[in-house]
Amino acid sequence: MAAPDSITSYGAPLTTHDLLALGQRFGIDYRFPEAPNRAQPAPCVARGRVMDVEINPSLRVTHSDLDVLHAYASTSRRSAAWFLSVILEGRIQVGLGHQSFQLQAGDAFSAHFNEQTGLEVFQPAPQRLRILNISILASTGPLSSLPINVAPPAAPMLHIWKVPQLLHHSLETALASNWPAERQRLLWQGLALQLLAHGLPAACLSPNDEEQAVSFPSGLSHRDQQCLERLRQQLEEYPNQAYRLEQLASNAAMSPSSLRSKFQRCYGCSIFDYLRHCRLAQAQAYLRKGYSVQQTAHACGYRHATNFATAFKRAFGIAPHEVHNRH
Repeated sequence: MAAPDSITSYGAPLTTHDLLALGQRFGIDYRFPEAPNRAQPAPCVARGRVMDVEINPSLRVTHSDLDVLHAYASTSRRSAAWFLSVILEGRIQVGLGHQSFQLQAGDAFSAHFNEQTGLEVFQPAPQRLRILNISILASTGPLSSLPINVAPPAAPMLHIWKVPQLLHHSLETALASNWPAERQRLLWQGLALQLLAHGLPAACLSPNDEEQAVSFPSGLSHRDQQCLERLRQQLEEYPNQAYRLEQLASNAAMSPSSLRSKFQRCYGCSIFDYLRHCRLAQAQAYLRKGYSVQQTAHACGYRHATNFATAFKRAFGIAPHEVHNRH
């Protein structure tokens, strides 16, 4: 376990000099295409907060929540076994070698790079940009005992993927929590492993891992898994609708009791717990866009704003009006 001082926060504002100093520490070259003459005082590039959590010497989690005032670009100059990045809000452009992608909220990428082929990232402005990064700096030590293969590929690689809604909700819940440092490290270690499980390219899994990745939970047929996945996607895409267990079971060609037990077995939570996760994740996005608490409650399928506020605070640890007021 990391030392107690391994959770570090950097406050606003961030000037060109601040980013250059951070880059020197982490092996990143920063460039500021919009910066004025260097003879003038260092301009403020962004305002916000950066949190850095060192889980152990090989594994680091970094969360940045910034209002980007001037566009900037970065190139990583150090080797990384794996680097995973989740875009929670905003947009970036990422490139490695001849590959280049435009990413937005809900997108993620996993990359392996070295000193010869660095990872290129461009952050446009103005925008609110919230990003969560997972860095694996070595493939030996505590990570070698993981049930998934984290050894990097032989050549640099850039893999683009989507963050599952339930995992996205868990990340937002963790970021809204106010736990002591030791508990936060445990929490982020668990979430980092989940991100690795989703974000490592299938081609980089060992044969045993790949076999596990496509197997179904015990007692579920291929047809069951297909029906359950269609149902899960429906709940995720249309969480504001009114759902009844009987109707969902009929649509899945199962009995209500069978659907209830198979969904739990497949996804690790009940159908209506998952629906609540989807509604609250959607609600958080609406509040950040400026919707009122009342509007958000109704848009997400809650009949009463008080019930919505109770569920939201239980999930995120803060009242919905606090999120609304921040934005």
